Amino acid sequence: MSEFDMTGAIGLPYSDGKPLAGWRVLVPRGGPWGDGVAAALRARGAAPIVAPMINFAPTDDQPALEAALAKLAAGEFDWLTVTSATTVDVLASYGAVIPASTKVAAVGETTAAALVAAGYHADIVPSEDNSARGLLEEWEAATHGERGLRVLALRSAIAKQVLSIGLARAGHHVEAVVAYRTVGVPVAQKVIDDVRAGRVNAVLVTSGSVAEQVQLQLGPIPETTLVAAIGPQTQKDAAKIGLRVDVVARERSAESLIDAVVEAATARA
Repeated sequence: MSEFDMTGAIGLPYSDGKPLAGWRVLVPRGGPWGDGVAAALRARGAAPIVAPMINFAPTDDQPALEAALAKLAAGEFDWLTVTSATTVDVLASYGAVIPASTKVAAVGETTAAALVAAGYHADIVPSEDNSARGLLEEWEAATHGERGLRVLALRSAIAKQVLSIGLARAGHHVEAVVAYRTVGVPVAQKVIDDVRAGRVNAVLVTSGSVAEQVQLQLGPIPETTLVAAIGPQTQKDAAKIGLRVDVVARERSAESLIDAVVEAATARA
């Protein structure tokens, strides 16, 4: 793990009850999720820098998505599977309606939190492995072994269809629809300059797509800057593109990610 100065990049001292006092932390997502993380960081004494690095763009088949969302609003699906916080952003941007009769399966705590923040609900979140595979493993128990369920599976253009294929093989009627494609968002030059100069104490990495943009736009990250990944898969994705990861959240949630940063800071207090 890299070494970094506990007084923080801007030179403020550690303060009791505020383990991240003096720390500037880069939050790579905006929207309700980014706002929530920024608030949690401030509560711990940090100065968050909200700099969205990815966004979603329309797919080549918008009519298919619009038709699927119309069927969703009409109550034609028993379940909706949501595999990323970005999918929630897409739902919100379309003003998608999820009827009370349609249950929602979120791939992890981050996605579930994004759903709640957007005014939706999450009925299933994997208890162990926060991934599409983990959700698939717990599906039968969570749905009490029901067969023939009507499922709308939304995904990104680059995501593997692990969940939709698995559910179809289990005997469910799955409509798999590409909801968006991920694109990079250029960050302000000041953010780039501050990161490269070591004036940012920590960078949060919340997905493989974010890791790619962090490395592309901000890399190489100084050894004095803590890089925190939200889970093992994100750590693996970061490694593939040469992005160093110093700490990994125990659970795939924003709260756990912040806790990982706090623990690293406290260890060097």
